[in-house]
Amino acid sequence: METPAWGLTIAYWLHMIATAVWIGGLAALGLFVLPAARKTLDTTAYAAFLISLQRRFEPLGWFSLLILAGTGLFQMSASPNYQGFLSIENRWAAAILIKHLVFIGMTLVSAYLTWGLLPELRRLAMLHARQDAAGEHLARLEKRERRLLQLNLALGIIILALTAVARAA
Repeated sequence: METPAWGLTIAYWLHMIATAVWIGGLAALGLFVLPAARKTLDTTAYAAFLISLQRRFEPLGWFSLLILAGTGLFQMSASPNYQGFLSIENRWAAAILIKHLVFIGMTLVSAYLTWGLLPELRRLAMLHARQDAAGEHLARLEKRERRLLQLNLALGIIILALTAVARAA
């Protein structure tokens, strides 16, 4: 059975919106918002800012990842290049497989940031604001956060490049 054109159109549209929100959000946070906040806010204000930002961005980010996964699988199954699960018969299939592996990596990095690193950063920032001896550890975690955000952005850019390879195949 062939996928209706309207269904594929909606899937492409939702996929592009979710991509813009996810990759655009990572770029804005990693390149502009968090570096500026670190430079201009004191530790207490930065901790409060992180809490507020996380409450606003995380649901949207995770919803975008869910939309990307669902619409991506729908698009993949509708593609004439799709030959079956783990069937790597052409360049398109290889690009899509690598893209999905990178997507899984991005999701794992995001999960660690969401439920591991960011809660610890908030806790340490609050302790540091109360003059406890958490400053050095906080600085190490902030550096790790920057690196992981940059990694996620790089993975997102790789995913976009693999999408281009698959579309050109």
